[in-house]
Amino acid sequence: MKNIVILISGSGSNMAAIAHAAEQDHWAERLNARVVAVLSNRADAQGLRVAQAHGLATGVLDHKAFDSREAFDAALIAEIDRFSPDLVALAGFMRILTPAFVAHYAGRLLNIHPSLLPAFPGLDTHQRAIDAGCQFAGATVHQVTPQLDHGGILAQAVVPILSGDTANDLAARVLTQEHLIYPRAVAHFLRSIDSSRA
Repeated sequence: MKNIVILISGSGSNMAAIAHAAEQDHWAERLNARVVAVLSNRADAQGLRVAQAHGLATGVLDHKAFDSREAFDAALIAEIDRFSPDLVALAGFMRILTPAFVAHYAGRLLNIHPSLLPAFPGLDTHQRAIDAGCQFAGATVHQVTPQLDHGGILAQAVVPILSGDTANDLAARVLTQEHLIYPRAVAHFLRSIDSSRA
């Protein structure tokens, strides 16, 4: 069985979309895969309660309790590895990861970013797209590398920017697409693991 660990910092809506897809599409039977745990750096992350409602193991590792990013990431690695993950999915995990963390999970670490990468890596993507006069925005599922919001692109969704859009308007429409493409990209990634092992 291929184990998936999901990292969140907030509402966990993308995590919930993945967990829902795993249940509805019978990943355990069809893909020999399951979501085994949801971990957060914030004890007040709403997504932890959502994960628990799905019957998933949850845990909290407060980054503020550590002296450095390196120390936090080392502790996070130890916590994640308890679940023997074949895939670690970042779903609104608002931490910049150290090169050591990324290297440890090389080839099995995915993220979703709310822009059409390589455009607008980093924060404030929706306002930046509007300010730049773009006609389209979107979301990207990609493999994680040490360079922020880079790595191989697994899936993208395109969303039009409408006249009068605020960043919040655009973010809401992009998020609905994120919930569609992230589970699909994870499922495709899980199938690719089987192909590479065959």
